[in-house]
Amino acid sequence: MRLPAGERRRQLLDVTKRLVGERGFHGVSIEAIARAAGVSRPIVYAHFGDLVAVFEALVDRELARALDQLQRVLPAGLEGAHAVAEQLVTALGAYLDVVAADPVTWRLVLMPPEGAPEVLRERIAAGRAVVVAQLAAVARGGSGWSSPDPELTARALSAVADEAARLVLTDPRTYSRERMLAHARWVLGEAAAKMA
Repeated sequence: MRLPAGERRRQLLDVTKRLVGERGFHGVSIEAIARAAGVSRPIVYAHFGDLVAVFEALVDRELARALDQLQRVLPAGLEGAHAVAEQLVTALGAYLDVVAADPVTWRLVLMPPEGAPEVLRERIAAGRAVVVAQLAAVARGGSGWSSPDPELTARALSAVADEAARLVLTDPRTYSRERMLAHARWVLGEAAAKMA
């Protein structure tokens, strides 16, 4: 079946994402992509040129998707010392929901598989810098709350959220969303009480 170029490209990237999720980057070849997509190898080459270009296109698409998802769940600001804890817990819950809804993308971002191209690590670092900058802007203050060191607060919040997401991805029975949020609510509630 002949698909328009944009649809074929999406299909090939979707297949590649699934294969990378199952096998890691090292277990994916142009032949495997073509076979899984039900097309010939020349079709894959026509859209991407080579395997490195397929991986780069996949990395670009999935990291853009992940950053877009994060932008929608990050708090724009924090208001009031007592409400800060609940606002951060709500943001963490939304983040964990996004991760659970698209586990393959988030495994790529949070736990790059064996054989991951260097471009993935570079783009993850750039994306993380964007998130930390946004969290630092939030931590600079709102009505009744601000961090004495917004950058460190942002890095700590990001690290804790990412570790919670990794645990939910790798062992959701032991580390359920509810368990993560209950613990975050307790930790952040204790911190808010000390600020009051």
